[in-house]
Amino acid sequence: MKSILPPLRALQAFDAFGRLGSVRGAAQELGVTSGAISQQLKVLEEHLGIAMVYKDGRRAALTPEAKVYHELVASGFNSLRDAQQVISQRKSGADLRVSGLPTLLLKWLNPQIHQFQSTAHEIPIRLESTHLEPDAQMQGHMFRLTYGSISARFPHARVLFTDFCFPVCSPDFLKRHPQATTAKGLAELPLIEIDWGPAYPELPQWHSWFEFQNVTTASIRPVTVHSLSSSALEAAAGGQGVALAQSSFSAVDIESGRLVRLSADALPMPDPYYVCWGKTTLDQPNARSFLNWLMAAAKGFQNAQSLEKAKDFRSGPDRP
Repeated sequence: MKSILPPLRALQAFDAFGRLGSVRGAAQELGVTSGAISQQLKVLEEHLGIAMVYKDGRRAALTPEAKVYHELVASGFNSLRDAQQVISQRKSGADLRVSGLPTLLLKWLNPQIHQFQSTAHEIPIRLESTHLEPDAQMQGHMFRLTYGSISARFPHARVLFTDFCFPVCSPDFLKRHPQATTAKGLAELPLIEIDWGPAYPELPQWHSWFEFQNVTTASIRPVTVHSLSSSALEAAAGGQGVALAQSSFSAVDIESGRLVRLSADALPMPDPYYVCWGKTTLDQPNARSFLNWLMAAAKGFQNAQSLEKAKDFRSGPDRP
């Protein structure tokens, strides 16, 4: 038997014949004549050097050897069809893919993404939470939500918003520790720290807050250290101590009463959050609609932040 693969047309006819069980059905699927299917099956038999089809009454059927061969050939064509479907979906924008920093997706995007879906005819959205940045050309990702200067590596990027931080705790913790509403009082309480990792050494931690408040403290020894902001917020909501929360991450929990904001002061983040995308992403209508909605949501959040800063913020008992 020849070592090279059979002609693709012969394999395609064989695959269709094996799946549909008839020459006529294969011909209809491939848009050719029944004679063309029969000819391609003969080409395949000559190439392989074995009989692939036999007459079963008035019908043509696969030989036992051909059935085994067809299972392998069919799996290959199935993979090709799956690959084509992926490309077709991405060209049509049917499947939106959004990669982002885990807590940014969980605490900021996810609670409001239903607003986009309600006006976008239920477009399927795949959310991928990861700290790993995708390929710089955005292969396999439609959008990336990330932080700071890393955004410059992508073909396109736009600022979403610049966040700010403040201390939060559970209502029950505040009842037990009313001194939490003052910076000096906080220094005496269990503090929950967030370790941003070596890639973000400039991001706020508890020592940043106390410097911002002009409070001198001894070495800060947190009760727990979390690698995810969402985990630190859950610890605070569970009454374990006070966390330094970002406004975008804590807004839903504060609104629901799970967390209480302890200070009207706000420590700005050094850099903004960004949405990034590739060169061809916006060729897809659904992607452009999503970007427009995302920027409007970011603007709404930024406006809400401005109003929050402008008013006399009070939380829990009267501040001393």
